[in-house]
Amino acid sequence: MVKDTPISEIILRKYERPYKIEKRDLIKKICLSLGLLQPGDSRDVIVDILQVLTESQKEKKKLDSIEIGKRVEELRKKENLEIKGVAESNIRRQLKRLRNLMIIEKNNNLYCLSEFESLNKIFEDKIEKFIVQPSIERIKEYLKELDN
Repeated sequence: MVKDTPISEIILRKYERPYKIEKRDLIKKICLSLGLLQPGDSRDVIVDILQVLTESQKEKKKLDSIEIGKRVEELRKKENLEIKGVAESNIRRQLKRLRNLMIIEKNNNLYCLSEFESLNKIFEDKIEKFIVQPSIERIKEYLKELDN
């Protein structure tokens, strides 16, 4: 009997090519593309969290969840967005989602992009190699088994 519990799971979406797009909108498309955000979802604080972490990556600075929350709130005010979803419990939940996708890492309650790498490198090294490719290989195993 095969278990119905997935070992790993990822949603990938393909959108139009990025062209003259604001930073927040670009990060939002990345979140949508990786299934971190659902199309039409108004609860998009994960976009701001990822933006805060990409900006702190440039400085090679690790942040705790409280500092991330403060910076997210500042970003949302600057963008004239509603200040919702910034409760520390929600910030931590979104950070866990980013950790589960291996986009960020946590050491001593401090968060940063994995190994201070670019999101592009993280995608190639972590998501593509450790989630997408093995998933494709396993699907092929099931398809071959069906053919037998």
